[in-house]
Amino acid sequence: MSDRQTPNPDGGDRSEGAAGFATTGLSILAAVDIRKTAATLVQGLRDSGLPVIAAAWTDHGEILFEPADAASPTLAHAATDAFAGRAPQALDARLLPPGAEDAGAVLLAPAGSLDHLEPAQSRLLALAGRRLSELFSIQRLQTSVKNLEQAEQLQHALFAIADMAASDRDMQSLLRGLHEIIGRLMYAENFYIALYDPQQETIRFIYFADEMDGRMYDPEVAIPTAQMGNSLTLGLIRHGRPVRGASEQITEMLGLAEDGAFGTPSIDFMGVPMRRDGQILGALVVQSYREGMSYTQSDCAVLGFVAEHVLNAVERKRGQEALEQRVADRTHELAEANAQLQAQIAERERAAHLQATLYRIAALANNQESDEDFYRSIHQAVGELIDAESFYIALVSDDGATLHFPYSVDASGERRGERPMSRGLSEYMLRHGKTLLIDDQGVRNLVTAGEMDADHHASRASAVCWLGAPLLGSDGVMGLVVVQSYRPELVYSAQDAELLTFVAHQIASSVQRRQHAEALRNLNAELEQRVQVRTRELRREISVREQVEAQLKHQVMHDPLTGLPNRLYLRDRLERALSSQQRNPQHAFALLYLDVDRFKLFNDSLGHLAGDAVLREVSRRLLECVRGPDIVSRLSGDEFAILLEEGLQPATACKIAQRIQSRMQEAIQVGERDLQASVSIGIAISHPRYQTIDEMLHDADVALYRAKATGRQRFVLFDETQQKAAMNVLELELELRHALHAGEFVPYFQPIVRLDDGVPVGYEALIRWRHPTRGVLGPGEFLPVAEESGMIEAIDWHMYRLACTAGAPLVAGGGYVSINISPRHFQYEDFDQRLLELLRDTGLSPPQLRIEVTESTLLGDPDAAARILQRLEDAGVGTALDDFGTGYSSLSYVHRFPLRAIKIDRSFISDLGQADARRSSAIIEAVQGLARSLSLNVVAEGVETEAQRQALLAVGCRHAQGFLFGRPEPAAHWLGGALPPGKS
Repeated sequence: MSDRQTPNPDGGDRSEGAAGFATTGLSILAAVDIRKTAATLVQGLRDSGLPVIAAAWTDHGEILFEPADAASPTLAHAATDAFAGRAPQALDARLLPPGAEDAGAVLLAPAGSLDHLEPAQSRLLALAGRRLSELFSIQRLQTSVKNLEQAEQLQHALFAIADMAASDRDMQSLLRGLHEIIGRLMYAENFYIALYDPQQETIRFIYFADEMDGRMYDPEVAIPTAQMGNSLTLGLIRHGRPVRGASEQITEMLGLAEDGAFGTPSIDFMGVPMRRDGQILGALVVQSYREGMSYTQSDCAVLGFVAEHVLNAVERKRGQEALEQRVADRTHELAEANAQLQAQIAERERAAHLQATLYRIAALANNQESDEDFYRSIHQAVGELIDAESFYIALVSDDGATLHFPYSVDASGERRGERPMSRGLSEYMLRHGKTLLIDDQGVRNLVTAGEMDADHHASRASAVCWLGAPLLGSDGVMGLVVVQSYRPELVYSAQDAELLTFVAHQIASSVQRRQHAEALRNLNAELEQRVQVRTRELRREISVREQVEAQLKHQVMHDPLTGLPNRLYLRDRLERALSSQQRNPQHAFALLYLDVDRFKLFNDSLGHLAGDAVLREVSRRLLECVRGPDIVSRLSGDEFAILLEEGLQPATACKIAQRIQSRMQEAIQVGERDLQASVSIGIAISHPRYQTIDEMLHDADVALYRAKATGRQRFVLFDETQQKAAMNVLELELELRHALHAGEFVPYFQPIVRLDDGVPVGYEALIRWRHPTRGVLGPGEFLPVAEESGMIEAIDWHMYRLACTAGAPLVAGGGYVSINISPRHFQYEDFDQRLLELLRDTGLSPPQLRIEVTESTLLGDPDAAARILQRLEDAGVGTALDDFGTGYSSLSYVHRFPLRAIKIDRSFISDLGQADARRSSAIIEAVQGLARSLSLNVVAEGVETEAQRQALLAVGCRHAQGFLFGRPEPAAHWLGGALPPGKS
């Protein structure tokens, strides 16, 4: 029976069904909203005999159904599984558009009913999918415009909050101003701010405005949380997430009892917690007692966003007032202490030398010298009055768990470092908070009485006499200063104890003043940074809004940034070209897949605006290189594609690729910078083996990957060997992941020696891979793949830990271990902190570590690199500039950054000892002179012959490394006493 003769369930024939499907399709195309489209689709499929249950889609996180009464937990769970790529249980699901990765809707039907669809039903599904995709895009654009308008309002509000926080208003005036600002964002007639103290378990309503309850709370009174058991505010703080709704609903949701003791119930209540570093420190609440005055989810998001800035403003104002009060109190305390000490000095009528020395000690507290110089000056001054051959200062950490010694000199040779608090003599004095003068017998008595730990006492050198005074701060004892004697003839007196007590006051005052000044600087810097970051974010959001408005005026099938056709447009034209080629094998066409080389570097170093400018200029030049009928499209990011449907292939494709490479030689001007951009091109030529456009896109992508892997700035035609090479790269990536977990990476060390006698002064750590089947592999065989796959950072940190652990025995008697640092690590501001933590974990001291960076590292973000290197230098970790001479070799970098050494690249060393070595010798002499003027060390790399060594000695170079002195070997090789080749 033919299709025309097959009856449908209603008794008509298939021609009538086709007309029905056509009518349904027109209705779908004419639908202006998602629900209408879904309803038309569901009804059309049901009319065709397909038992469809419902269509589902998401709107702001909520799953909606058509028909609406089909909503149920079972269907919602099935829709969620379908969107996640999982097959629903006991149901059939079809994503709309069918097979799309970004499907926005799903069709649900009884199990098995969607397995065998009629052609008309399939076409109807595809048509509905395309229309839904268009409607979802329009809906997202409209939402973006609305969000940007709200962001502009937020920008003005945040600027107002920042200005207000920086003003000289008092706290209540600031809080009223914050109320007015929030009132401009939403209905906030009833508004309050509550601060929560998690240590004291109290809540304080620092601002409370309510038309029903008036001034219900005193802003100066801290209310214990035990008295607020059923308070919505306490429930919100415990809940830790925003809440919105009627008071009764929120009370029920939070599991509170309705006792009416905490204010009038509101029609709509909206509150958000205020957080700092993941800890809840309060709540921001608005509420409405009027019908029609309610809050939306958008209002809740706005209030939550503003809450952090309100907390910043309040904390800054409170911190400012508290700091001013502390400074006043401390000034008063110091004035009284100084008056008392001056009276004691006057009463005793000390000798002129004693008075001069004491005044000098008092003056030291106000000097602006470094902590190390300050403590050394204190030691010298005390030594003029007391025999202080053994002297140390100890400070208690903020958490009270650690005692560290910023300054220590001991006649017994004992070295004091940071240690946990225990039951030693220092801790005994800290517990009592008073000056202590004690002899060795008194110490033993304390051990006997259980005040001191016997093991701790036994581990220390016993002093004949011990004198310590506490460092008293505003919050209690913050440390102590101690002098002690190991000689029987040296015993301290009560007068010495009074003097040391005075010294301790000066040290405590200076330490606290320095801490307060540092805290204030950090607070101001943090606030300024946050304002700058937020300002940049708002500027970017405004720019995005302008782009969105422009996109609404442009066709859906074009890229908003460059105006080029987008991926959808290209796929449509590729479908046509492929269909034409399948009908006529003589109709050949080509696909060029392009990628901008090092585009991530432009974005990371110059910003996304500069990156966009580069993309626009690349797009313009690509259009100049093609002919009228050719299609240039932007796929995503820095990826472009060109479809060539006319001309002899592959000759035409190669000519176009050469034309593009030539056009890209000209620099791209972005602002005041000239950037040199290039592209890599992969080319796929049409062939009967291609049945889908995805196959051709895949092959073009493989060719592109090959072009980038062989050096970029070139084009490559696809062939079968490239497919195999891509698979080999994937296999290597898997092996690298296994090697990292299996511990197959090991450090090798190459000595850095003195040229005159060949004695090692340090070792450069180099990575090697002990492959289970291929043996030991050098970095060139796997690091490029690790860099491309994103595994390089994990491998680097693993290597740093191994190098520090294995290299520690090599430098136990002196010298350093050198590690190479990748430029990508300087993208993280806390890189130096992580590296110092690693040193503490491995036990290698900072002076025993040296890092090597290249000029490209310094080019990325010079300011950030300078900050990180300076902090490492301050901690004792030195920096060497590696491969000097192969890059820009800018003298500004050598002068600007805190460097200790310059490593001359091996390319200048290889010519030494030969007849034509004058240019290399002159360059090395120039670098040597530059290094001497800046007090930098010079290390020559790649020294392989005795002639090269003698030439370097002749120009004054002192250090070198290379095969002449030793090849890279495991640490055990050097620890076993192996000598470099040619040495005895």
